[in-house]
Amino acid sequence: MQMPVFERYIDGLIQKSTVEVPVWNIEKAKAGGKGAGWNYIDGCMILAMLEIYQTTGEKKYYEFADAFIDYRVNEDGTIKGYKPEEYNIDNVNAGKTLFALYEMNGKEKYRKAIELIYGQVRNQPRTPEGNFWHKKIYPNQVWLDGLYMGQPFYMEYETKFNNKKNYSDIFSQFSNVVKYMRDEETGLYYHGYDASKEIFWCDKETGLSENFWLRAIGWYSMALLDTLAKCEPGEEYKTEYETLKTVFVRLVEDMLKLQDESGMWYQLPALGGKEPNYLETSGSAIMSYSLLKGVRLGFLPESCKEPALKAFRGICDRYLKETEGELNLGGICLVAGLGPANDTRRDGTFEYYMSEPIVENDAKGVGPLLLAYTEMRRLAD
Repeated sequence: MQMPVFERYIDGLIQKSTVEVPVWNIEKAKAGGKGAGWNYIDGCMILAMLEIYQTTGEKKYYEFADAFIDYRVNEDGTIKGYKPEEYNIDNVNAGKTLFALYEMNGKEKYRKAIELIYGQVRNQPRTPEGNFWHKKIYPNQVWLDGLYMGQPFYMEYETKFNNKKNYSDIFSQFSNVVKYMRDEETGLYYHGYDASKEIFWCDKETGLSENFWLRAIGWYSMALLDTLAKCEPGEEYKTEYETLKTVFVRLVEDMLKLQDESGMWYQLPALGGKEPNYLETSGSAIMSYSLLKGVRLGFLPESCKEPALKAFRGICDRYLKETEGELNLGGICLVAGLGPANDTRRDGTFEYYMSEPIVENDAKGVGPLLLAYTEMRRLAD
């Protein structure tokens, strides 16, 4: 696939969107939501736009991203649609855009909004081991994808504004995930962990959910990578930094063993031959990005470029299709979660993950593929 084709696809999504209602938030649209919101889905897409702006210098990407966030952040730093008291770690993700935009344009309201979100991080409820709850409505639960939503923001704040005072807390939370959520046999990480071992979907001895979910593992790989990229360890945290880097490299090595010949990974990567398991776009795009950025930062060997490019090409060949002059990206799992207690359908079984809708043009697939594209551009340049 030629790069201009993908640029045309992204430009088309922007043209169909307004700052109030983006076309890429399929999950919100299906739920009947309209108007400004603050969520990880839009945050992922806007972060990707800022990356492509920094890669290409095309101001249209910056201008849309800034207008999108500016619309949501009030002059006093409060944010439309954001409720810190929900303690939803997903909502911290969009806060990452504020760091980048504040550096670019110095809008003081962005700095105030960073403090607002950091207030949530500082007060987020924790498991007995010290890890953030995924949400207030999920007590004592750690979801793998939550590491990406919260930890890179936490690390960037500590590095830029808090003199690294809580670095040890960040490293400790990752250490707990390795200790409690990593499967020694496969090297993969389970989607969820309940420290209380009470929720219906968990194993009552380990507290773990039943399966390894591709996108959660992908978000976790980005959590490791982006947290490392925001860290300035110095001598004081050199050991912890190197340990976290080893965790990232080991995860990549174990995931590469499961890469399909198409270049993609399966929705449940350890069960690739089981029907109706399918090759999934968002998690495969995240892995492509993680491999490429890992190579660029020197964490991974040059040999990881080829499987990363193979993943990108595999996604585009299989799922980026043109119909009546419009490009659409398919193969995206809309959403997957565990519980809560009153939603026993979301039980973490194979059948559950296969039951969630597969959609087109959702930011959870488009954003990571755009991030992978920015890394490809850096390679080309």
